[in-house]
Amino acid sequence: MIVFDLKCGRGHVFEAWFKSSGAYEEQRTQELIACPLCGNVTITKAVMAPAVGAKGNQAPETPPVPPEAFKAALAAIAQLQAKQLETSTWVGGAFAEKARAMHLGDAPEAPIHGQATLAEAKALVEDGVPVAPLLVPVVPPEARN
Repeated sequence: MIVFDLKCGRGHVFEAWFKSSGAYEEQRTQELIACPLCGNVTITKAVMAPAVGAKGNQAPETPPVPPEAFKAALAAIAQLQAKQLETSTWVGGAFAEKARAMHLGDAPEAPIHGQATLAEAKALVEDGVPVAPLLVPVVPPEARN
């Protein structure tokens, strides 16, 4: 069996299997092959890209990250984030409102962190307000022991 990418007279490309190249030619000349999308019987072979495997001696494009390295990177991010939060003010659920006010010049700029819904966060980004998600979850001050 052999597979061909075929193209009808209207430009639709589709795939079909044949016993041999000769069988394809015979069916094409007798107009036994029709486009499955439009029924057109003016059929030609479409350009096919050969399936060529990668060289066996090539390394994978991205080597897997060992779990220890991932844990270390996450710990470093958490430590950096904690340091940044020390100089930031918790504003809770008023985050979107306060961030927008600072962006518009209605409030003095200051580092803040808090909570926002997904819709609020998307609206801030769409309006050009510079915000970023916290990578490590933060426990609100009122929820701490």
